[in-house]
Amino acid sequence: MGAHNRQVAQVLLDLSTAAQINDSLRVGTGVLSEIGKINTLHKKRVEQAGFAVLKAPDIPSILVETAFISNPTEERLLRSPNHQEKISKAILAGIQSYFNSNPALAHKG
Repeated sequence: MGAHNRQVAQVLLDLSTAAQINDSLRVGTGVLSEIGKINTLHKKRVEQAGFAVLKAPDIPSILVETAFISNPTEERLLRSPNHQEKISKAILAGIQSYFNSNPALAHKG
């Protein structure tokens, strides 16, 4: 019976992880789209990485790269309070768009 329970638990974890990855890609796509309205994008699509902080099985997770500090123009923009506000509003708009499209997820308790 114990092996069966472990197998069921693993299947449930795999399903939850797959759903989390899918949700993370969707929220990341929304954020990337919003950032693309105010910044030049270096990549047109969301990339995936195996960072531990992105592996929570129960919540969408994204890592947002807003600029390269090795690029003087981008570094200058990052120092601008006006640009910082634009970036933060773009991230918020992408997240809000995701939850507006998936309202049931926003109400899980």
